[in-house]
Amino acid sequence: MATPTTAVETGRPTVLTGTWLFDGHEMKPDAVVLIEGRRIVAAGHGIAHPQDAEIVDLSGATLLPGLIDTHVHLAFDASEDPVGRLAALDDTEALAAMAEAARLALRGGVTTVRDLGDRDYLSLKLRDSASPELPTILASGPPITIPEGHCHFLGGVAMPGLDGIRAAVREHAERGVDVVKIMASGGQLTPGSRQDLAQFSPGELAAAVAEAHRHGLPVTAHAHGTAAVVDAATAGVDGLEHVSFWSLDGVDEPPPDTVRTIVDHQIVVGMTLGMAPAAGAQPPVEILRRLPLMLANLRALRDAGALCVVGTDAGLGPIKPHDVLRHAVPQLGSLGFDPTEALRTVTAVAARVCGLADTKGMLAPGFDADILAVEGNPLTDPDVIHRIRAVFARGVRVR
Repeated sequence: MATPTTAVETGRPTVLTGTWLFDGHEMKPDAVVLIEGRRIVAAGHGIAHPQDAEIVDLSGATLLPGLIDTHVHLAFDASEDPVGRLAALDDTEALAAMAEAARLALRGGVTTVRDLGDRDYLSLKLRDSASPELPTILASGPPITIPEGHCHFLGGVAMPGLDGIRAAVREHAERGVDVVKIMASGGQLTPGSRQDLAQFSPGELAAAVAEAHRHGLPVTAHAHGTAAVVDAATAGVDGLEHVSFWSLDGVDEPPPDTVRTIVDHQIVVGMTLGMAPAAGAQPPVEILRRLPLMLANLRALRDAGALCVVGTDAGLGPIKPHDVLRHAVPQLGSLGFDPTEALRTVTAVAARVCGLADTKGMLAPGFDADILAVEGNPLTDPDVIHRIRAVFARGVRVR
């Protein structure tokens, strides 16, 4: 278990010094960050600090905002059988396992996670615990799906028809979710479910969006199949997860009208990236053979001007541990992101997409002291993102 220290406990401000500072937008030399309590008071170069401050010397390191993973599943344990392993746990056991998954993410520099599919709202309990040993958690509860549909075993089944979908969204709102997740297409985790097929009618998706927006909640749609992507975008969802344009036998080219809708309405494209090395483990063969075209489609969306973030789907297998986001950062280069854009995507841009633009994703006065320090300069060597020197979450240092 992580052992935290914090300026709140010592009553003293903390000063971090490093060789570089990435503030969420650009890289600057000679980093100084002053923390009081859980907030950043000052960040930049040559900042005066109180004489009683605790100095943390991180010479040779880059200080950057803590990473933000916009799509994780804390309830899945990144094993070969995450669904079966979860089914074997009662709620108390599952909650303990989810907390350990969250701690792993935090130790890997991921200071904020958006859980887009748990069992029976367990992620909300974890979120509301506000433990200093955990990252900040945003939670969707169980994803809304059809009877026997993708991930129905998580407890988010909606009854068929417009009234059924509205009732499901209302239940999620009443439970206090941060975002509504809806399974617009099938998925690979669920026997009998197909990724190329849509699960909801266009009218049902539109009703879900209208009901969620009535409650002040954004909607993001799991959408692999082309029809599901088209329907969800037309329905006005706020985000699309995966966006692979999966067909029965391969991958379709993105329909130009749908690309324009995604770009013009700034529908967030949640790119499913990041794979950690795991002995003997690799993506399913159906994904591997489609992967080059799926990545090409993501690059086409990015080049067209789509707003993109990285949601790793952490928890779904051995190559998806809960700290896998670090492995996605270098991969962004193959999709046309330069190193600065890649860092912005997993910090400031992700914070904005998650509704946290005023508190997360920046090293600036008034922001939460969520800080990752890595050895070296990630703009000249992307692999230094794995050489972690220190992690702070809301002013707490995790050792």
